[in-house]
Amino acid sequence: MSDTVTRLDRSALIDRMKDALALDPARAVAITIDMQRGAFDTRIGTLPLPPDEVRRVLDGTRELLPALRAAGVRVIHVSSQWYRFERDSTHPFVLALNEAKLSLTPHARSNMKDHKIVGSPEAELIAELGVEPGDLLVDSKRRFDSFYGTNLEVLLRVIGADTVILLGANTNTCVLCTAFAAYCRDLKVVVAADCVATAYGPDLHEFALDNVRRRLGWVLTNGELMEKLGARVLA
Repeated sequence: MSDTVTRLDRSALIDRMKDALALDPARAVAITIDMQRGAFDTRIGTLPLPPDEVRRVLDGTRELLPALRAAGVRVIHVSSQWYRFERDSTHPFVLALNEAKLSLTPHARSNMKDHKIVGSPEAELIAELGVEPGDLLVDSKRRFDSFYGTNLEVLLRVIGADTVILLGANTNTCVLCTAFAAYCRDLKVVVAADCVATAYGPDLHEFALDNVRRRLGWVLTNGELMEKLGARVLA
């Protein structure tokens, strides 16, 4: 097998699909995924994002969410947390990782045994997310897929959503898996490029975005999103 793979130029497809995209703010829902201190607080992160990516995503999110709310887009915050006994008997891959004392994150040590335990600081939503009283909360996520085992699908159906706008972490796991799950439910999938990141390396971040834009949906900057919604980014 070759050690290198040529990245295909699919820009013509991507540009055409962007032109074809129409968004109705009344039927769009922004979903933040796992924007919790365990990933976004560099002081206590148990599966930490690189500090520069934390800053980029939080800056993008603080710009985008108020503008989306002002345009009439509902916001749902999906978060993960586990009881200690769940963490002690988790997935075989993680058990093997812990036994080998390996880190999932290339830039820092990860600590899956203590990652987002119920009631811990790591499980808290990052304060800079700026949760508003009208936002909805889904805190029962236990797997990469934000739909699996949660009431997210019920909320979207009640709201009458046909579009999900995804923000958060990690791009190549929970964001990508949720994009697949939304696609399989015939929902329009948009990933907010300025508001997603991964702890697993920039190559996997770029892979995940390419996978979305070439097969699952749309990857848009904040400016592109607001243009599609006929709104403006708030100062």
